[in-house]
Amino acid sequence: MTSLTTDPARTLPDISLDTALLILLSGAAGTVAFDLFGQALSPILGFANLAPVGLARSLLGSLGLPNAAPYGHLMHLFFVGLLAYPIGWLFIARPALARILPGLHWLPASALYGAALWVFAIGGITSIAGLPFFLNFTGITWVALVGHVIYGIAAASTAAYLARLQAR
Repeated sequence: MTSLTTDPARTLPDISLDTALLILLSGAAGTVAFDLFGQALSPILGFANLAPVGLARSLLGSLGLPNAAPYGHLMHLFFVGLLAYPIGWLFIARPALARILPGLHWLPASALYGAALWVFAIGGITSIAGLPFFLNFTGITWVALVGHVIYGIAAASTAAYLARLQAR
């Protein structure tokens, strides 16, 4: 099984063009998976429809920033999905988990990361945005949990796959 890193002494990726591409590609995979589940599959199955752009717009508005739909999309798709979350995985979560739980396979580690993202987004950001804590634990809360775990797994699996390709 592949652990979080092949070299436990070196868990942080290099700052390079390859790492930037890894961030963007893993973020894109995670964002597509998150949105496909939360805005297509979940409603088809009769569950809540995620509204990450609405949350981003609420946050921007609560901070006194422009919060029109294009800004919400930019925040959700680019800053959060393509940059912040994959950077968080590569530079914070993965190295921390490698130290705390050495040898942990990336799959459960990425699911834990997705759950942590859910706590951050639905527990923290909603409160800052003036929305109810964990959205009052309605259906959207649990769809968001699954969506964030899917994001974590999709982004980390893409990062692991690309790292294996690069190692060849």
